[in-house]
Amino acid sequence: MLTIALSKGRILEQTLPLLEKSGLTIAKEELNSRKLILDTNLADVQVIIIRATDVPVFVQHGAADMGIAGKDILLEHGANNLFEVLDLGIAKCKLMVAAESKDKLKQNTLKVATKYVNSAKLYFQNKGQSCEIIKLFGAMELAPKVGLAHCIVDLVDTGNTLKANGLIALECIEQISSRLVVNAASFKTKNTQIKPWVQNIERIL
Repeated sequence: MLTIALSKGRILEQTLPLLEKSGLTIAKEELNSRKLILDTNLADVQVIIIRATDVPVFVQHGAADMGIAGKDILLEHGANNLFEVLDLGIAKCKLMVAAESKDKLKQNTLKVATKYVNSAKLYFQNKGQSCEIIKLFGAMELAPKVGLAHCIVDLVDTGNTLKANGLIALECIEQISSRLVVNAASFKTKNTQIKPWVQNIERIL
């Protein structure tokens, strides 16, 4: 049995049509059920739909053979025991540094609000900028407004939310899209199953 971990939400909406083109379909009854492991039209393939942040964890530890997750999640998680094999080109956005103005970034120690702790640390470290990371899980745009941080690091799509809160996207850390990842052990032991999948999706892309 081949197990594929899919991210909930926007990524799932854009992943399902891609999987259908590659020959894998999940019945609406399955998608709307409370089941945690979903059957597909293929007898030897099952799907789990979980939080985006959990996808690389399940793949790393072999609970799923393959998974689809955003590059932002993979950067935070690291690449232990999994291979990033394809950029699917879906759910595109950017991981950006945003602030009220460029001058706000000119601090001896920059206070940065983000949930992307590892990515932010590495980015400012590579710039030689001393920073203090303040981990938040939501309402990121509020942090500069109330003096909690000088800037934020967050995903930006249209930029409308930033604009509505008086922030400007200033520096791009990474171009983000969804990636297909494979468990390192599964890549060897189930290669005859996985390789055709990867090649098929690659052709579609």
